[in-house]
Amino acid sequence: MKYRMKISHMRYKILTLLVVCVLSYTIKAQETDKYAQWGATTQSGWGYMLRAGYVMGGTTPLPLPEEIRSINKYNPEGGITMGVDVYKMLCRRWGVMAGLHFFAQGMSTEADVKNYHMGITQGEDYLEGNFTGTDVTNTFMAGFTLPLMANFRISPRWSVHAGPYLSYLLHSEFDGSVFDGYLREGNPTGPKVNIDRSNPATYDFGNDMRKWLWGVQLGFDWRAARHCTLFAALDWGMNGIFHSDFKTVDFALYPLYAKVGMAYHF
Repeated sequence: MKYRMKISHMRYKILTLLVVCVLSYTIKAQETDKYAQWGATTQSGWGYMLRAGYVMGGTTPLPLPEEIRSINKYNPEGGITMGVDVYKMLCRRWGVMAGLHFFAQGMSTEADVKNYHMGITQGEDYLEGNFTGTDVTNTFMAGFTLPLMANFRISPRWSVHAGPYLSYLLHSEFDGSVFDGYLREGNPTGPKVNIDRSNPATYDFGNDMRKWLWGVQLGFDWRAARHCTLFAALDWGMNGIFHSDFKTVDFALYPLYAKVGMAYHF
């Protein structure tokens, strides 16, 4: 009797093990099918997509220097990005991606500053020194970006990508005006030049901006449909927008832009 009970118990264990194995295989197969349903999963899996989106952000010092006492206004003005990406899956979840994207982006800010080193034009006179008062800055950049990303599929429909990018500026602007304050020529204790709102001084540093910028990008993609993806990404510049020998603005300004949009898969 005991022997028969042992045999029955062993049969139950074996049956249970078989059921677990079958269920595990079925779940695994279904999971694999879901990954294949939402994109290429094999080593021969090449893909192409067209991206278009909206860009928002600006150029900023990191961290904010003590010369900038407060940000009164910030207008990102927006921008556009569009381009093509090509990707290759190395396995079911990992892949690499590269692209060529056009972008046009800008911003304007108004800030209260103190002892802010500036080079300004007032009438026909060029003055350089430390300004205290209100500063309005306008920035615009347009060009092409070449990203090189590692891509990881978190789930069949969600993926994250990250990696470096290199940008070339076709057009760049950095200009503005200062008012409601004064400039100390030469140094913080130099001759004082008053500048009021009715007769602001201006500056234009567009010709001092770099042509080549580089940084890192982090982004997320979500497959809304078989051929349609919604995306969000952050581009964080690693080198300042001005040439290294430009000293009028004595701290680095880095491009920092977020973008959201839609991509079509082929």
